Amino acid sequence: MASQWEFPGGKIEAGESPEQALARELDEELGITAVIGAHVVHIRHNYRHGGAVDLQFYVVHEFTGEIVNRIYHEVRWTKLEDLPAYDFLAADRGLIRDLAAGKLL
Repeated sequence: MASQWEFPGGKIEAGESPEQALARELDEELGITAVIGAHVVHIRHNYRHGGAVDLQFYVVHEFTGEIVNRIYHEVRWTKLEDLPAYDFLAADRGLIRDLAAGKLL
């Protein structure tokens, strides 16, 4: 799945809230200090190969620092309506459709 697009984030460590985990991951992956906003959606997805993910998405309207790509092949800003043109991971595809259609934000 290395060639597919995904949102930044990662695993929640012991003692962290989902918001704290996202803030930490955004710092580790992109070098920014983010203000974590409202919860958008919670997705549970089972992949055909047997793996499963439990994803929580939050709004981030503001952050400080310059984005530094620390782990990804590429980082890109795009309009919400353009998201379906990207090959996202299967777990993200319903979210992508809803974001592009203006159903969530």
